[in-house]
Amino acid sequence: MKEAGLVLEGGGMRGVYTAGVLEYFMEQRLYFPYVIGVSAGACMAASYLSRQLGRNRAVNIDFAGDKRYLSWRNFIRKRELFGMDFIFDEIPNQLVPFDYDAFLKSSEQLVVGTTDCETGEPVYYGKDRYGEDMLKILRASSSLPFVAPAVPFEDRALLDGGIVDPIPIKKAQQDGFDKNVVVLTKPAGYFKNPPGRLSSLFKYKQHPKINERIETRYQLYNDTLDYMEEEEIRGNVFVMRPSVSMPVGRVEKDKNKLVKLYELGWKDAEAQFEKLKDFLEIKEESISSK
Repeated sequence: MKEAGLVLEGGGMRGVYTAGVLEYFMEQRLYFPYVIGVSAGACMAASYLSRQLGRNRAVNIDFAGDKRYLSWRNFIRKRELFGMDFIFDEIPNQLVPFDYDAFLKSSEQLVVGTTDCETGEPVYYGKDRYGEDMLKILRASSSLPFVAPAVPFEDRALLDGGIVDPIPIKKAQQDGFDKNVVVLTKPAGYFKNPPGRLSSLFKYKQHPKINERIETRYQLYNDTLDYMEEEEIRGNVFVMRPSVSMPVGRVEKDKNKLVKLYELGWKDAEAQFEKLKDFLEIKEESISSK
């Protein structure tokens, strides 16, 4: 198998597409030596590397209608739309236990991208050094601007990693992986639009750099898509994205929509698996032996 990285975009509840893709990978015993993700992508990666089949679906779909998971009640009470304590404490430690031991013992590297509120720059944390703190780092990477508070960690205030590095393909390359598989949560042809007038009503007084990054995030995202297209042509990137457009938003609560998007991820992965094996130069026995 060719050494390759796995790059996972965020996208809030659209991340269940990634969950479906990773579920298929687990069923095929396909694991990448290096995985990098932000926000929902990073969260899906954790259960993938702990080898917990079905866990991402249980956490992100079965609880979608639970007010503790996602509701305006959370926002009124704690200024967070997603119930961060519920998602990153109660669920993994009590309701749908996360296998910390399997995660920490897995040989694969996981890198999680976050955003430093003070500098507006990306900060990355790797499982090899921060394994015991990974749930807190995942929480930071998933803390969306204005609907979740920043997470304090090592003298920094951290927010959603997707603000400054929504698709961390260049970081994967900097870490030594010239070939990468990228899982996106939007279909082909999607480009992000500039922020509307409503965005001007929401500003961080304490963190002006975050305001600047939010204003230019759309351009960064679109430039990254252009870069990946060039890398695809060169044969360095294999992109998996929804084969059809589905009306699923970042804060989607409709379980039927989420199930369909999850299943689409699984089916798309199955449909592209032979091409993926060619890209990775995989021989059948190299998968079946894992």
